[in-house]
Amino acid sequence: MAYHHHHDRHHHHNKDEEKPVDYKKEEKHHKHREHLGELGAVAAGAYALHEKHKAKKDPEHAHKHKIKEEIAAAVAVGAGGYAFHEHHKKKEAKKEEKAHGKKHHHLF
Repeated sequence: MAYHHHHDRHHHHNKDEEKPVDYKKEEKHHKHREHLGELGAVAAGAYALHEKHKAKKDPEHAHKHKIKEEIAAAVAVGAGGYAFHEHHKKKEAKKEEKAHGKKHHHLF
């Protein structure tokens, strides 16, 4: 299953406005989403550990806690995958910026 997230901003010009793409803004956008994915992965992982602990402490409802733990673990993996995807998109935006001559290094 391949999922691709495309924006009009990945092209040289926006279709509606014919303005050049702001690659720095694009890079910041993906960096922000990458951090949200990381945060989601950490939060879901922490919740999975919490449910694992509850399963041990509450044997009467252990099955319920184990299911919640497994769901939270799957969410953590998914959020980690999303963060990785956004990291790739951020690198892609940086590469596009460089390819379009937007970086000017002044050495002197």
